[in-house]
Amino acid sequence: MKNRLILTACASALLLGLPAAAPAWAKAPPAAGTTAQGGVQVPPLGFHKRVLANGMEVYTARDASTSNVTVQVWYRVGSKDDPAGRSGFAHLFEHLLFKATKNMPSETFDRLTEDVGGMNNAFTADDVTAYYEVVPANHLQRILFAEADRMGSLVVDQKTFESERDVVKEEYRQRILASPYGRLFGLFAPETIYQDHPYRRPGIGSIEELDASTLDDVLRFHATYYRPDNAMLIVAGNFDQAQLDGWVDEYFAPLKRPSTPMPANDVKEPEPAGPRTATFYAPNVPLPAVALAWNTVAYKDADRPALTVLDGILSTGESSRLYRSLVYDKQIAAQAGSNPDFAQQAGNLAAYAIMADGQTVETGQAALEAEIARLRDEPVTAAELAEAKNELVANALRGRESIDDRATTLGMALIMTGDATAADREIAEIQAVTAADVQRVARRYLTPQRQITINYLPASDANAPSEQKKNVDAPVTVAALAPAGPVAVLLPEAERARLPEPGPEVSPATPAIADFRLDNGLRVLVAPTQGLPLVSARLNFNAGSAHDPADKAGVASMTANLLTQGTTTKSAPEIATAIEQLGANIGAGASADFTNVYANAPKDVFGRTLTLMADLVRNPAFAQEELERQQSQTLDGLRVALSQPGSIASQSVGRVMYGAAPYGAPGSGTVTSIPALTRQDVAAFHAERFGPSQATLVFSGDVTPAEARALAAEAFGDWRDAGPAPAAIDKAGQAPAPRVVVIDQPGAGQAAVVAAIRGISRTDADYFPLTLGNTLLGGGFSSRLNQEIRIKRGLSYGARSSVGAQQQTGVFSASTQTKNETATEVADLILEEIGKLGTTAATEAELAPRRATLIGGFGRSLETVDGLGGLVANLALYDLPMSDLADYAGRVRAVTAEQVESAFAEHLPTDRASLVIVGDASKFIDGLRAKYPNVEVIPLTELNLDSATLK
Repeated sequence: MKNRLILTACASALLLGLPAAAPAWAKAPPAAGTTAQGGVQVPPLGFHKRVLANGMEVYTARDASTSNVTVQVWYRVGSKDDPAGRSGFAHLFEHLLFKATKNMPSETFDRLTEDVGGMNNAFTADDVTAYYEVVPANHLQRILFAEADRMGSLVVDQKTFESERDVVKEEYRQRILASPYGRLFGLFAPETIYQDHPYRRPGIGSIEELDASTLDDVLRFHATYYRPDNAMLIVAGNFDQAQLDGWVDEYFAPLKRPSTPMPANDVKEPEPAGPRTATFYAPNVPLPAVALAWNTVAYKDADRPALTVLDGILSTGESSRLYRSLVYDKQIAAQAGSNPDFAQQAGNLAAYAIMADGQTVETGQAALEAEIARLRDEPVTAAELAEAKNELVANALRGRESIDDRATTLGMALIMTGDATAADREIAEIQAVTAADVQRVARRYLTPQRQITINYLPASDANAPSEQKKNVDAPVTVAALAPAGPVAVLLPEAERARLPEPGPEVSPATPAIADFRLDNGLRVLVAPTQGLPLVSARLNFNAGSAHDPADKAGVASMTANLLTQGTTTKSAPEIATAIEQLGANIGAGASADFTNVYANAPKDVFGRTLTLMADLVRNPAFAQEELERQQSQTLDGLRVALSQPGSIASQSVGRVMYGAAPYGAPGSGTVTSIPALTRQDVAAFHAERFGPSQATLVFSGDVTPAEARALAAEAFGDWRDAGPAPAAIDKAGQAPAPRVVVIDQPGAGQAAVVAAIRGISRTDADYFPLTLGNTLLGGGFSSRLNQEIRIKRGLSYGARSSVGAQQQTGVFSASTQTKNETATEVADLILEEIGKLGTTAATEAELAPRRATLIGGFGRSLETVDGLGGLVANLALYDLPMSDLADYAGRVRAVTAEQVESAFAEHLPTDRASLVIVGDASKFIDGLRAKYPNVEVIPLTELNLDSATLK
């Protein structure tokens, strides 16, 4: 996909935190909402279903509370259907479907979505390829026209095919080669877990098999699978049902159902014949890893709910068994978890551990096996069972917040089961799971005889990097694909079917914000919404990493991390258990300027959630043993981050731009500053900066101002400041001279390229002109950077830029990752595009869609309680008036081309730009040095993030 999620490959990486889904659908009456154990009701998805004569299924759900609509088309074809010798083909094809049709030039989908304030994307998983858009409701007809047109015709020429194939190769390098655990979870795990099923092939493929694909393969794949009887159309949002039905009949009903059958693909994965072990080696692996996997069941199997609850008990949250045992108690793993992968035809459950520094995979394997044995040998406790269920149900509620979430939940249920009501039944099925069920499935599936052990170790002179399996046999062959048929071409403009005109605009509504203070000075803001019974709270403090004492980088971040690790009356495990019993999300994090403590919970338990949150903030214990645990985990995390080009670059840019000033130090700390932190350091930081008069509490969601006032008074009303507010400091300092810095990482899978310029504060008068210009430069798929680097040249998976405004002078940055050999070319392209915005006025034709992009993203943020709360909190953090929430769209619309040009010329001239490039310098340094004779090359082994010069 354009920002593609390869579900199986990435799920574990996401869990590791590595940089790395209104109406019950059918003719039956709507199902009653399911009530969780705590009393919160999860409403049914709701639907109306019809089937067209050509076999296409249509599901619609109206929601008049939003100004948007989502259109999704789900095709029953995924990476399991990649032809033999063409692994990664379904994903490559997904990229190509964003190109031209007979009636629409290339990139029209971005014009129809991004340019009107919407978004579009797609994903390829084992069993499905899905395309989705969210647009203002008045653009619904245009999106239906476009989706029907690309189902009926695909126009791809050789040049476009080769360029997009290059983009996918860069995605492969970024996700697989440049990520330290990309090979493990993206390549080696699936190829080891499955013996016969095509799920064993990676969804992203391989460079060699991508190169083997041809344009004729593309056309035949489209003819084979992209047909109405293999598709489901899902529409949710603000629309008129009769009008929608008419448009569907107009655009989709005429599409013909082909007479040719689709290739058979229903491989049965054999039962394991015995345990298996495989060991793999890879470059730039900072910590060894081990994974244990078992073949389990397909998604629609009756045992899936019990296995899902088992997985929750095993690894969801800090009270889970794996975290408690391997990370918290034994401290042998930096991270541990499990991933249940239930696909359409088969499934597996994998438990993994990224070992702590100095620990072995053998130790990890023994610890994982011990926890799995516990599940087999004794029933889980009633408390564990309740926690897992509450978390699953609360997450199901959160998964129904937005129209696109609800549509995606429906689509996945349809792909996996063929039954639209499955997602609603799943909640009741989860609640029906017993401790005996969990033990039964553990004994049935998670046995030593069925166990697959995967060891993942750093490559060395003695152990060369392991090779990916290629040309793996598959049930579908290129020869079995349908003939390509007549080649479609883009019609002359006069002959094309005209795009429908947009309908009347439906404007997003912003809630009135209640604003008051408690007697102790705590500011309280309330943004009430009508919708799901969810409430969010954010408590923000003027306590960012820029406030870290000199030579103690990481204090603010460590303080935030320790808030959930024990109070004067509760231990860290007791806190984790309490959070999970509530089905809540509670946590904290520090940015450069502020610390944010957050909570999100179903309304029926929100009072208890806020009470717990207040205890964490007001009464942290900062126990020495918890500090030492967090130091160890942070150091392991830094070791992982410092193995990835993108992370290395982001941690280094601050020093290049700010030197020794407070904004320059890495907020997460360094490998030397973290071990030196003391309990006194974090306790003093908390005492100085965490108090009611320096804080703002923001409520959003299903809460009234009166309810919020009572909740705030009960939780925080008797809280008092420990002392006077600390004095303001200069965080940015004087600007250092521009630098060109290369951090040499031999063997890096890609090069990370960052151009950075000292910019503005959030309250600067040029914030909106720079924000609009940034959106044109690098704020979406249609941005200039992405057009030049990805779409025209295929040099990257994506390029982006950020204004980076902070409380004081921030850093504007533009970045991407590319193969090492093209790092210099990409750096030149980035600087050229930044420079253009300060010397040549953008046209109104360019700026109008960028305004819509900003306003549309703002409108989508209003649809979730956390999104709304974040908008309100950000205004408060920078002392901006709450009226800015309602005024946002007007302020964006008021920006002119002249203001954008002037702001870029004044604040972001490229002669003040610095470059930071992290990669294998041997592949690009000569060309870079020819352009920048003063380039500084710092070997990664000598990088010193404590130093203002990085040396």
